[in-house]
Amino acid sequence: MIVQPLTLYSMDGVRIDAGHLPGADGLCVVLAHGFTGNRRLPAPRRIAAALNRVAGVIAIDLRGHGRSGGLSTAGDREILDVDAAVRHARHLGYERVALVGFSMGGMIVVRHAALLGGVDAVVSVSAPARWYYRDTRPMRRAHWAIERRSGRVAVRLARRTRITPRGWVREPEAPYAVAGRISPVPFLVVHGDSDPFLPVEHAEQLYDAAGEPRELWVEPGFGHAEGAMTPALMGRIGDWAAARSLENRRSHS
Repeated sequence: MIVQPLTLYSMDGVRIDAGHLPGADGLCVVLAHGFTGNRRLPAPRRIAAALNRVAGVIAIDLRGHGRSGGLSTAGDREILDVDAAVRHARHLGYERVALVGFSMGGMIVVRHAALLGGVDAVVSVSAPARWYYRDTRPMRRAHWAIERRSGRVAVRLARRTRITPRGWVREPEAPYAVAGRISPVPFLVVHGDSDPFLPVEHAEQLYDAAGEPRELWVEPGFGHAEGAMTPALMGRIGDWAAARSLENRRSHS
């Protein structure tokens, strides 16, 4: 697997580290990782390789993560990071672009597709539907890492994740509040019934708020995001993105 390194820049000037796996058939998948992740970790690398079977792949380090610049805004300004990858995929000549995001990355691709658009299919895996959810221990830890100075120091040292201490200037629209704007682009919501972070209720809220065409896959025994992903499920997601993005392109040509 030969990954071509890329340096992209978001519209607000943040340097985004990315890698490109060239692919055929006119489709590029933009991958957005979860909170404290990055594209070089083993699970995202396996996912990129699996998707490369059906598409080119651009995997990014979201701002404040991995080797990208800037500071994480926990789902707000990161839509500009995804947009930099979408624009570059078009520059490379890909006719179709699909977004696949995991956990925090899942809510980011929902917000990107709804607010900025320009894509042909969207897949959100293990994503929160709304802000401030704290009803599980893992989500309480995530909020500690974002909201408390001690948490921000801990994730910077342990995971090289740099989080803005300023918070949001204005609260962004929650993923479920904008999901209806994705239509008519195909939208797939994937969630596990054994997710220790977020109950299936979040997937149902995203699905219920979305317009057609939409699908909801509740996967038995599946946990959370990249770390729980199996080759079989990743293959199904790749096949879905390839088929639905082609249908979307043909219906609008």
